[in-house]
Amino acid sequence: MIEIRPAIEADAPAIEGIFRATYGEDYMYPDFYEEGLLKKLIYGDDTVLLVAVDGGSNEVVGTASVVLESGAWADLVGEFGRLAVHPKAWGRGIGARLLEARVEAAQDRLHVGFMEVRVAHPYSLANGLEHGFAAVGFLPLKLLFGERREHGGFLVRYFGNALELRRNHPRIVPEAYPLAVAAMRQVGLDPDPIVDEDSLPYPCGGEYSLRELTSRGYSRLLRIERGRLHHREIFGPLRLHYGFFRLRTEHSQYLLAYRGEHLAAAVGYTHHALEQNVRVFELICMDDEATPCLLRELDRRCAEELDVATIEVDVSAHAPRMQRTLIEHGYLPTAYIPAFAFHEVERLDVVKMQRLLVPLEEVPLSLVPPSEGVARIVLDAFEQREGLPRLGRAIGSNRLFQGLTEEQQRRLAVHCTPAVFDVGERIFGVGDPCAETYLLLEGAVEVRGPGSDGVIGVVEAGECLGEVSLLAGTPHSAEVVVLRGVRAAVLTRGAVSELVRQRPDIGVVLYRNLARGLGEKLRRTELNRVPRGEGGPRE
Repeated sequence: MIEIRPAIEADAPAIEGIFRATYGEDYMYPDFYEEGLLKKLIYGDDTVLLVAVDGGSNEVVGTASVVLESGAWADLVGEFGRLAVHPKAWGRGIGARLLEARVEAAQDRLHVGFMEVRVAHPYSLANGLEHGFAAVGFLPLKLLFGERREHGGFLVRYFGNALELRRNHPRIVPEAYPLAVAAMRQVGLDPDPIVDEDSLPYPCGGEYSLRELTSRGYSRLLRIERGRLHHREIFGPLRLHYGFFRLRTEHSQYLLAYRGEHLAAAVGYTHHALEQNVRVFELICMDDEATPCLLRELDRRCAEELDVATIEVDVSAHAPRMQRTLIEHGYLPTAYIPAFAFHEVERLDVVKMQRLLVPLEEVPLSLVPPSEGVARIVLDAFEQREGLPRLGRAIGSNRLFQGLTEEQQRRLAVHCTPAVFDVGERIFGVGDPCAETYLLLEGAVEVRGPGSDGVIGVVEAGECLGEVSLLAGTPHSAEVVVLRGVRAAVLTRGAVSELVRQRPDIGVVLYRNLARGLGEKLRRTELNRVPRGEGGPRE
């Protein structure tokens, strides 16, 4: 017989023993390894701490908690976590009992409950899904146990009228759309996001000096916050008005950007040293151009000074410019949480975004339905982004990129996807519809005309395929077959149109290089082609 009850002061040694028996010395939260801090949690108003007691032996064999202030004050968001069952009591359904009891104890105090669960094994994930939580995210390499990183699953459950207070029709960037639709369906909402393809990232410009917040600068920044944050773009568990002392005790800091003596912007972040994680929780901005500057400096500090593996930020789903800015700085959507943040009189959807500062390595992964779809969306995006630096270095020497600055090359590379073709494989044929151009990074292909036209020519690394049809929107007029194994970057017609619309400076160079490369190939073809009948231009 297992009894679930609130923890009392006398339970502190037993709770510490359970965590040591379950996780060894690897647990991310050292509060649970110190008796004094455990007693503080037991008596605190912002934590519900439960224990499972074996009725036969009267021994504490399990524990779990709800952290009630995981969102900002009055957000009514709580984290269901810190669960551990002593190994000798495994297999008795204690984890499920603890989750049921936590829901019952906290449901009147919350609008939203979430769980960050391990997915190296299916138990925590399955337990949450079976008790009304929905899979709305996947956190690559977020969890740390000793020196081993693991992926995490992000689950959410709603209480009271949380979803009734939700502001509908969020505006999100295309990169967040698949995850948003999947998450909304998981929580029983009809997907209603508006895809924003027009919002540009915050511009990067100006000279700024960067400083850390001190007590002298606190009141000045606080006055700016009060006047500038009516349309908050970033959410988190802290805010500037909580007080300078509390920010320090929470291992939080603000990085300030000054233009001369003018305070232009500030970003607040918390450094969790044991998790090797930084969380951005607030952005206060008087000058939009300072935002990219602050993000670059934060990235640098995390990589060079703080030994950080992941940076995360919760962005309003109604702030597409901030979403686009973070995408440009290497962040990707990892969770979409409807009605997560309370702002004024309504609840806003949040896009959780994450930047990895370590390689995306293969780690144990055990998913259960319906979490696989969400995990695949996130992992595919990170795997594609992981290849971008290599892709960018390779295509930097391609003729299509000549004349572009390093920043312009990176921007164009983001729109490319890698492709590999084996010897003898046909890439496209005569009359096939054209939707992309191929930038050959390695290998060579043979271009063949229709019918008895024979071989027109050979295209090698550094050149493009399909640019005629891409520019004109007409079907391919030639067949292309691989001579030597090809590695290529693929640029779609839609991506080119979108990039040119957003960045005409890139479009001018891109179209000039396309025309120049096409002219060179046509001249080479006229000199070397096999005699053929009448026909239009060849690719």
